[in-house]
Amino acid sequence: MGVKEGWKGRFFEDFEVGDIYQHPLGRTVLSVDNSWFTLLTQNTAPIHFDHHYSAQTEFGKPLVDSTFTLALVTGQSVTDISQNVMANLGWDNVRLPNPVFEGDTIYSQSEVLEKRESRSRNNVGIVKVKTTGFNQNGVVVITFERILMVYKRGCAPQIARLAPEEGK
Repeated sequence: MGVKEGWKGRFFEDFEVGDIYQHPLGRTVLSVDNSWFTLLTQNTAPIHFDHHYSAQTEFGKPLVDSTFTLALVTGQSVTDISQNVMANLGWDNVRLPNPVFEGDTIYSQSEVLEKRESRSRNNVGIVKVKTTGFNQNGVVVITFERILMVYKRGCAPQIARLAPEEGK
């Protein structure tokens, strides 16, 4: 039996306008995720970490820090969108139409909106996607557009693909 090469992600040539990638992994948001992310970002809004305070709001419980939601959904898209990224150029039109709560499971998908050759670098192209994150009930919790520079095939830095030595 031979060694099978693993997924290496998409390169610029692989993107087609209109393609939709349903990202494979969902993630349940834990209370500790919300607490740690709030602490790491020095977000002092009690709606994220004070259960007594948040019980008095219309939501009745803590809201997940929205920047965690952005980071999570961006991360979910990496395997399909930016595994071979040279650089993120920006996030635009970030919208949070519904809240995320501790215990929600978040899924996502991305649609390719645009692609073009880079005018300044011949080893990359520019790709624009719209990513949508939604919870276990299909309720959209975040949408955003992301623009990134993606390496062309054969131009990305090489990732070490080591194999174990026999007998060790």
